[in-house]
Amino acid sequence: MPDKAQVISVMPDKIKISVADIENFKLAEEKFSVGSYLRVSDSQDCAIIAMVENFTIEKKNEDQEDRDYIIEAVPIGFLDSNQVFTRGGNNIAIPPTGVAPAGKDEIQAIYKQINEYKQFLFCHLSQNREIEVAVDGDKFFNKHFAIVGSTGSGKSHTVAKILQNAVVSKNGNYEGLNNSHIILFDIHSEYHKAFPECNYIDVSSLRLPYWLMNGEELEEIFVESGENQAYNQISLLRRLITRNKSNKNSTHTNVSFDTAVKFSITEVLQALINLSKETRNAKDNDEIAIKPERKKYTTDEEKYDDFFCNSFEFEEQKNGSISKGTYNDGTLDKFISRIKNKISDNRLRFLFGEEAVDSSLEDVIKQLLGYGDKNQNVTIFDLSGVPFEVLSITVSLISRLLFECGYYLKQINGNDCAAPLLLVYEEAHKYVPRINDTKYNSSRIALERIAKEGRKYGITLAIVSQRPSEISETIFSQCSNFVVMRLTNPQDQSYVKRLLPDSLGEITDSLPSLGSGDALLIGDAVIMPSLIKMDRCSPEPDSNDIQYYQEWKKPWNSLDFGQVIQKYEE
Repeated sequence: MPDKAQVISVMPDKIKISVADIENFKLAEEKFSVGSYLRVSDSQDCAIIAMVENFTIEKKNEDQEDRDYIIEAVPIGFLDSNQVFTRGGNNIAIPPTGVAPAGKDEIQAIYKQINEYKQFLFCHLSQNREIEVAVDGDKFFNKHFAIVGSTGSGKSHTVAKILQNAVVSKNGNYEGLNNSHIILFDIHSEYHKAFPECNYIDVSSLRLPYWLMNGEELEEIFVESGENQAYNQISLLRRLITRNKSNKNSTHTNVSFDTAVKFSITEVLQALINLSKETRNAKDNDEIAIKPERKKYTTDEEKYDDFFCNSFEFEEQKNGSISKGTYNDGTLDKFISRIKNKISDNRLRFLFGEEAVDSSLEDVIKQLLGYGDKNQNVTIFDLSGVPFEVLSITVSLISRLLFECGYYLKQINGNDCAAPLLLVYEEAHKYVPRINDTKYNSSRIALERIAKEGRKYGITLAIVSQRPSEISETIFSQCSNFVVMRLTNPQDQSYVKRLLPDSLGEITDSLPSLGSGDALLIGDAVIMPSLIKMDRCSPEPDSNDIQYYQEWKKPWNSLDFGQVIQKYEE
């Protein structure tokens, strides 16, 4: 009687096994399929653990019904004689003495090799739901990770489950919150239901004063990059804001355009309006033709100081006697109109409203981190009400403030990280796209800096997207751990395959056919690449699909258009 299975080929990245009797080869009552694990052993009681990649069925000859199953498996790691598993390696003694499906207890023991205090659990193996897949919690959270999958793949539930488990983990039986600090950028208003006790912030409660913006953010919100006069507008804006900041913060030294100190955008606007109307004595350019009395200024800064605080009328241009000022040529008209519209837009009260402007930097940081009358582990920024044209700037400003907070905390506390931060970017391709567009400059700069430097200061990213191929490659390539769910777009599939840290060959070809909640878990934090089934989260996010056909079959629903119009006008 021939052996049930024998190794017929051993390569650095693949093992081929011939199985004559597949039913006797399988372990009783255990599922055996693509993604299952094999144990290829040698005479020294060592073994390679390999994942089944595919199999073919070959007839022994045309006249017989006997068949051989040719299984191809990818080596994952090496199990030594002491049953200690090591990732990678292919140093099994030749020839192999046997091959068999790895047993449940053996696979579970491999996952449990992670130190008990570091084990972080949120899923089970797809092939055997009794096997918990443990990841190293430190390696999972102290490096950037990505969760990607098409619509309906279970991405939102996966995010919620991972974060829910993180905020309840404790080292001991102490009362109160653990020291997790998670900031989630929620673009579709999905996650409040999953975290009902969170620090929930939407546009009505967010206080993010414009004076905290740096140079790139101020330019992005006020200057239209495609205009012919964009360069001149930026130059003038820089001079006016820097001067206004210096005036209002006389105790600060070395105030620059980027310095996060208070200034008045209304005064800057007033100066621009005056400059757009300015006329001069044609025979003496230093003399400004202000009504009712002309004035001379020794420097531009002196003139700006006066223009900040007063709305002037100027004498009309006359050939030979009164000439136009430098900016009295219509080039500032659109610029002024844009600034007026921004600061008067009710949708942007969280930036330009009185409550926002009067907030201190300490107030803003505490709100962002969930420190207040009731401290919270999770802060959710509901970005669904933020106008799309300022979405990138809003994300940029919040991200940059949190990065700088982590940087200063590191300076104060040294290697003891007082408040490790996890920043979760849902639908990340919306504000850090791969395309090189100036309107995304500020958010791209902020997130790429965190991706490259954040770990040193206790700040990591979770990149969540249904279109990974559209995300900035600088950011996505910094991720060390991946939860890859069903991907149906060929571009996304090939992009993810290129960036995965392990080469799993045809295993990744199963990405389009994964079920909801199924995923490929791979990276530094997991003992070996695994096809997993996510555990259900509770409570669940508000991400269920609308049952179109069931709704359409109901009687006609009369809509209250008055309430709809009211929302338009808010």
